[in-house]
Amino acid sequence: MSRTPFSADFRAPRGLGNRHVQTLLPRLRPLVPLARETEILNLPDGDFVELAWVHPAPVRDDAPVFVLFHGLEGSFDSPYARELLGVASALGWRAVLMHFRGCGQAPNRLPRAYHSGDTADAYWVIGQLAHRYPRAIKVAAGVSLGGNMLLKLVAEQGGDGLDLAGAIAISAPLDLAASADALNRGFARVYQRHLLNALKRKIAAKLAAGPLPISLTSRQLDALETFWAYDNAVTAPLHGFRSATDYYRRASAGRLLGEIELPTLILHAADDPFMPADLFSRLPAPADAVRLEVARQGGHVGFIESHDGKLGSWLARRLAWQLENWASHARPHRSLAAGPKE
Repeated sequence: MSRTPFSADFRAPRGLGNRHVQTLLPRLRPLVPLARETEILNLPDGDFVELAWVHPAPVRDDAPVFVLFHGLEGSFDSPYARELLGVASALGWRAVLMHFRGCGQAPNRLPRAYHSGDTADAYWVIGQLAHRYPRAIKVAAGVSLGGNMLLKLVAEQGGDGLDLAGAIAISAPLDLAASADALNRGFARVYQRHLLNALKRKIAAKLAAGPLPISLTSRQLDALETFWAYDNAVTAPLHGFRSATDYYRRASAGRLLGEIELPTLILHAADDPFMPADLFSRLPAPADAVRLEVARQGGHVGFIESHDGKLGSWLARRLAWQLENWASHARPHRSLAAGPKE
């Protein structure tokens, strides 16, 4: 990558700068209280996704819309989801989270699940929002897996292919193979084991309910201990990829950064334990429509700061600034060269 990223204004509190501390801190803090209304949105292939709408919602049909896509095995109850949806709602936005298939309160109907490059459901949801709220500006944000998916979708659709004023990607694993490697080293194996256990529980339930279109026994599922092994045995064959290598190559959004035309903000921590430290040097330079902000610390979707003497979410504060900036324009500028003031 030839373009120099912007330096994010995040500063970790003294003693809380370790990347694993930052990654785990959000899970130790109380969840932001947030009421929701659940909508089952049927998809063209007969499956469904659950939408979690923050309640109460704005009365006006032209209130701006904020749609959030969560990370691997995330949900409305993920700490970052509560923080980001809460801040958007407090600013007067109509806030909604799309649960990927099977991540809501009920298992999905089809044998297939979801994956990092699965853009079709998000495209369908954004289209539904465009139909329901044609006069509202809309911003989408994706966290981790959801961030990679969103960037891939934005690159695929071009500048005018989506009814979005802007997109925000947070801690996105833009090189999936490199992330799978990073998660199989050192303490990061703890995250790998936690996430794999959640994925394997869902597949085990589907295996118990009936045969799946993949060659896999319960004993073989139990033996899958890395993302490489799991994605090769489950994710790839279940979703039409030849192998984990094929899946990682085709689903990674990093190779498409230079093709993005929609105003896009990417937030990343250089010490993210889910990714290699040299992630962006492996990728093409982002397009002019992209503003890449890299913080020296922050971990994976951590970014816990001390603000006004209290621990808080820098991500929520940064999101609030961006939403207010975009909401102040009917259509945001194509360049994001001017970031927030420190």
